[in-house]
Amino acid sequence: MELSEILSTALEALMLNKMRTALATLGIVIGIGAVIALVSLGQSSQMAVQSQIQSLGSNLLTVMPGAQSSGAVRGASGGGTSLTLDDAKAIMTSPQVTTVANVSPELSRRAQVVAGGNNTNTQILGSTAAYADVRKITVASGRFIAQQDVDSMGKVAVLGPQVVSDLFGDGANPIGQSVRINGMSFRIIGVTASKGGSGFMNQDDIIFVPLTTAQKLLFGVDYLGSISIAAKSEQVMSQARDEVGYFLLARHKLSNPMQADFTIMSQEDMLGAASQITGTFTMLLSGIAMISLLVGGIGIMNIMLVTVIERTREVGLRKSLGARKKDIVTQFLAEAIILTVVGGVLGMILGIMLSYVVSILMSLPFTLSLTSVLLAIGVSGGIGIIFGLYPAQKAAKLSPIEALRFE
Repeated sequence: MELSEILSTALEALMLNKMRTALATLGIVIGIGAVIALVSLGQSSQMAVQSQIQSLGSNLLTVMPGAQSSGAVRGASGGGTSLTLDDAKAIMTSPQVTTVANVSPELSRRAQVVAGGNNTNTQILGSTAAYADVRKITVASGRFIAQQDVDSMGKVAVLGPQVVSDLFGDGANPIGQSVRINGMSFRIIGVTASKGGSGFMNQDDIIFVPLTTAQKLLFGVDYLGSISIAAKSEQVMSQARDEVGYFLLARHKLSNPMQADFTIMSQEDMLGAASQITGTFTMLLSGIAMISLLVGGIGIMNIMLVTVIERTREVGLRKSLGARKKDIVTQFLAEAIILTVVGGVLGMILGIMLSYVVSILMSLPFTLSLTSVLLAIGVSGGIGIIFGLYPAQKAAKLSPIEALRFE
């Protein structure tokens, strides 16, 4: 049989029962669409996280305290209290550290914030004037935290645009108004420019207060949550990391680097960790989506087996007229491949549409992996061959006489 005849016969057979054909194709459509959409979502999330980390600057080092231990129980890294404001000042002024341009001591906690009848739970970050330079923060209106505010433990606050929207509404100018953080009143002196983000990585959902105010008045601690360090250039990052590391070891009276009560992370470390997390998340979601593809393939095999039973007499008639086993296998296999390829194309369209809609709703960059699209289509064709081969071979093995007698 010629290819055109095989395809036309297969299409004619599939159109005889449109509902069954549509239901058989649906599993492939959902599976392919889910694979493309979830891979795209994972890549978009990875790009968004990378963009947020890179926006902090390519010459940024972050010193985190070591894990806090209680008896034999060791807490998470970064939960310790080993860093102090004196450490940050010493790094900036020490003649041993020659590659550091600026140092920003920080303390971050989440707290409930109230303004009028509105309230929100957001990140409160105690900082100094150096934070804006180190972290590349731009003030859209008003001003940022000044050294005078830190020295006097001023009750002033700089709000991120998301906080302004949550507490005062879109487009509001809150400069001069007050917010209450943990029941304490703070005067708003500035609003930062939007940097974007979502969830815990949202750099717009944040309130800056003077570091000393956060330590003494809001949270009652004398340690830091982290120290951000701007190296003089991207080329001296490794040297700056070594200088700061050895300086803090000596300052904390530690001779063995393995006993360090702090961790120094660069932007490359953060990007690598973020990429690993989002990559694992994408693979997990894709694995779940592949299960639906497998279910769709099994559904097609079931449909084809039913079709073989229904067309047993047709197979017997063809064989009695001289059709070879290869012709029967090709005919039924063509029907299975058409089902999966059509489902693959429809699933591709569905996946692209879902990816676009989700990226808009979640404020993520829209990205589409050509590899995932081609792989999904290839997999759908492979499913047609794999799950269509058994029913096709079963039909080809039917005895012409027994097939013609089949009722």
